[in-house]
Amino acid sequence: MKNKFYQYIQNLQDSITSKLEAIDGKATFQEDIWKRPEGGGGRTRVIEHGNVFEKGGVNISGVNGKLPKSMQDYFKVGDVDFFACGLSLVLHPTNPMVPTVHANWRYFEMYDKTGEIVGSWFGGGQDLTPYYLFEEDAKHFHQTCKTACDKHNPEFYPKYKARCDEYFYNAHRNEGRGLGGLFFDYCKETETMSMENWYNFVTEVGDSFLEAYVPIVEKRKDLPYTEAQRTWQEIRRGRYVEFNLVHDKGTLFGLKTNGRIESILMSLPPHVQWVYDHHPEAGSEEEKLINVLQNPIDWV
Repeated sequence: MKNKFYQYIQNLQDSITSKLEAIDGKATFQEDIWKRPEGGGGRTRVIEHGNVFEKGGVNISGVNGKLPKSMQDYFKVGDVDFFACGLSLVLHPTNPMVPTVHANWRYFEMYDKTGEIVGSWFGGGQDLTPYYLFEEDAKHFHQTCKTACDKHNPEFYPKYKARCDEYFYNAHRNEGRGLGGLFFDYCKETETMSMENWYNFVTEVGDSFLEAYVPIVEKRKDLPYTEAQRTWQEIRRGRYVEFNLVHDKGTLFGLKTNGRIESILMSLPPHVQWVYDHHPEAGSEEEKLINVLQNPIDWV
């Protein structure tokens, strides 16, 4: 399964980066092949200073070795080895009318000292973080997520949409990071779902990503915007940074397993502002977004 899924994410990285380069029309992805001293490595691809994407990364990794003590305690396991692979992407567009997007699909195995698998699971999801609210974009993104889920189980979308709203939440700000999407983790074998079934589901979601995001980019990338709207985008990016550094489990896992710091922090935007005690003007488009972030909506 690990070989099969690692091959899948390599192919998915290729298809996503080639499509994004075509949309941008100027910048291309810089590729960085890296190795982890303890085992494994990855292929980082970063795009910067484009027509559409100010900064973005589409990264894959496959790492292995002894599970660090901090993670043993977290997973409540003893002295085990592990393998983890996944694709993680974040795209920060220049135009504040185009939303930031994040996605991740991953697979994890743990082994005892004889090499037997003692645990394995899938995780992942995709979520949208706009700076200005276009309801039709939110509906399109969520409908694409729901369509992918419904092919496997009609209960998946409402369940994983709710988990996404709960997970991507800045508790210290009492607001969501964005408009959500899907978030699933610890997808293990059950009586009704084999690991093959989970593989089929996760890859279905992965394959839906471009369909969920690209039409939104194409619709919004050439809209005019003001300097004030750009400032608002940078203030909201600050909230994105806060979530990734304070709450995100993926960032934490990467840092605790001696992951490659440049790849882990690739998700951070290049231009950000923190304005003291900032509040949007009453009745403004900016306030409209905040109201939705504080009160998640069922978009489909």
